[in-house]
Amino acid sequence: MVKRYDVFLVNLDRTPSDDPKNTRPAVVASPDELNRNVESVIIAPLSSTNARYPTRIPVDFLGSERFVILDQLQAIDGSRLVKKIGEIESRSQEEITNRLLELFA
Repeated sequence: MVKRYDVFLVNLDRTPSDDPKNTRPAVVASPDELNRNVESVIIAPLSSTNARYPTRIPVDFLGSERFVILDQLQAIDGSRLVKKIGEIESRSQEEITNRLLELFA
């Protein structure tokens, strides 16, 4: 099952295929209840950009600083999730949740 804060390679090709060419890492932002019950998943891109904005949460992932880009959330079909490559550490999970609450409260 896909869980909130899992990091996946996501197929962002215009037309999904078995041989994705445009894959990017992204963090699952949708709550687990949604992930269990619908086919779509809400993701936030994970980037190495160094642009500092309040909606970009720094995280340590795969040994380097990355940013969860909450200002680029998107809903995708779950079939676009290619491969799980990790998960966000618990300290950063809380910061992501708090920022999402600020954005949508």
